[in-house]
Amino acid sequence: MKLNIDYIINKLSDLLKIPSPSGDTEKAIQFVEDEFKSMGISTYRTNKGALIGTIEGLNTDKEVTLSGHVDTLGGMVKEIKSNGRIMFTQIGGYVWSTVEGEYVNIENSGGKRYSGTILTTKASSHVHGEETKTIERSMKNMEIRLDERVSSKEDVESLGINVGDFVFFDPRVTVTESGFIKSRHLDDKAGVVSILGIAKYLVENNIKPKYTTNFFISNYEEVGHGASAAIPEKTFEFIAIDMAAPGEGQTSDEFSVTICAKDSSGPYDLELKKRLVTLAKENDLSYQIDIYPYYGSDGSAALRAGHDFKVGLIGPGVDASHSFERTHKEAIENTIKLGILYLTK
Repeated sequence: MKLNIDYIINKLSDLLKIPSPSGDTEKAIQFVEDEFKSMGISTYRTNKGALIGTIEGLNTDKEVTLSGHVDTLGGMVKEIKSNGRIMFTQIGGYVWSTVEGEYVNIENSGGKRYSGTILTTKASSHVHGEETKTIERSMKNMEIRLDERVSSKEDVESLGINVGDFVFFDPRVTVTESGFIKSRHLDDKAGVVSILGIAKYLVENNIKPKYTTNFFISNYEEVGHGASAAIPEKTFEFIAIDMAAPGEGQTSDEFSVTICAKDSSGPYDLELKKRLVTLAKENDLSYQIDIYPYYGSDGSAALRAGHDFKVGLIGPGVDASHSFERTHKEAIENTIKLGILYLTK
């Protein structure tokens, strides 16, 4: 099974550079839609703005759906302070200390972007001494310093910046010669390009999957309701492709595809998990089986919404999840191969 890994990593780099926090994902959705259309895959949008692409299978009576989410962590302007600094509220679940010092862009309603930096309100050790180290990292103590000559609320408002404008984190995308991809938002753009890689392989090799296959690109996963609705009605099995989380006490790593047995929402389907493990083992893929106590997926959202189908979860290992993340191209490659095997064997 030969994959065009250069295509996949190039598309991942391009997608990572498109800001798409939950609630402002149109440009990223359009990017994925354009890729599907270039392959001749028919697509449509849900009312909520998610994207669904479909490849007809040998069996059209039942369907399978693979999901990946294009929405990411981010922020939104909460308050413009009297000193020209900006308080922001979180989009998605991250610890405040993981974004301290991060470069950001704020996009006003007219589409103009202004750069800035996330700092604590007592960032200078020469001014605040020990407080710089001890100040609690929380919404009230974090702010954005704009790279503009502003010193009042009115100065900021004159730029067209208002409460409710989106804050984009600089992903700082880096692809190393050793095959690592370092960037924010690999969760879950690494999963989305895995879906593109699966689709591209099927199309270029004129392979029909066993069942008509839907690729569900959700846009609200980070806030909990990404795939809660609009899943194609004939779906009898659903595979979420989302990042795996290596770390202390985990089996996941940055080079393998991980098959998730259980997360915070409970166990995934046992028979489907066993089938995925068998496919990985029999085809010499590098794989792991893991459990995540602080994790939910589009599969979790679908089950909570009452959908009646089997759900599995696979994905590439992504280190430092919801922080400055890293994975390796081998993890993405193994994820794509398992997805292809699942659809065709």
